[in-house]
Amino acid sequence: MAATIISGKQISEEIRHDIKQEVDKMKAQGFQPGLAVVLVGEDPASHVYVRNKEKACHDLGYYSEVHRLSADTSQEELLAMVHKLNNQENIHGILVQLPLPKQIEEKAIIDAISPEKDVDGFHPINVGNLVIGDDSLLPCTPAGVIEMIKRTGIEMSGKHAVVIGRSNIVGKPVSLLLQRENATVTMCHSRTTNMKELARQADILVVAIGRANFVDASYIKPGAVVIDVGMNRLDNGKLAGDVDFESAKEVSGPITPVPGGVGPMTITMLMQNTLVAARRAYGLN
Repeated sequence: MAATIISGKQISEEIRHDIKQEVDKMKAQGFQPGLAVVLVGEDPASHVYVRNKEKACHDLGYYSEVHRLSADTSQEELLAMVHKLNNQENIHGILVQLPLPKQIEEKAIIDAISPEKDVDGFHPINVGNLVIGDDSLLPCTPAGVIEMIKRTGIEMSGKHAVVIGRSNIVGKPVSLLLQRENATVTMCHSRTTNMKELARQADILVVAIGRANFVDASYIKPGAVVIDVGMNRLDNGKLAGDVDFESAKEVSGPITPVPGGVGPMTITMLMQNTLVAARRAYGLN
């Protein structure tokens, strides 16, 4: 039986429709969510991401600022920009696009963003709240992963979830969010010796390791939900995930494609975080 394809594009459009309705109501009351994006340097992928975020703001009716800084910007200059945005009342979300040039310490910049405006969910206070289960702005990609699983209609509670990859951006936070949904979670990484054996036990398999087509059908329990967070550029210019989609879909249950899977969800969840931050700032929650 052919696997069900989980369309991140479709789910993202559904969420954005709901966000747009909420923003329209807010604007009718005289309120507007505001997002500031800061881009340092000339990384081509970062420029594409920032343009997509700018377009999302426009489409949803957000106030938007994009600050494009030169590659030789100093850490002090960037910190001054963050401090200014922290104090700007019409900005509810601040996103400093990573990676940053080598003269700037990423942690120092992340730590400087006000936790209330940290719509990436990277600030230590938001990460700490995530760990202990308190309310916080959630990292966008992991939040998108959970939303996609929920929309398959499959119950996470009591299921065995295996996460391959332990990055601070995806692997660790998605494991915490899966636990919040009462899944039993196993973490696999580069030092895991029996990864395939563990992966084959998963009812839900999340793969985020940055290695094209690493996970094939032999890693997948028949009928398992497979979420592929990978985004790798092949030598022929095409995009591929961390999962070998063609072989995996012959075995799996619901599965995400690349492109068109997790990717569209990340910016949508960023927009969701900005809306949440704006509602809190305006006292609308």
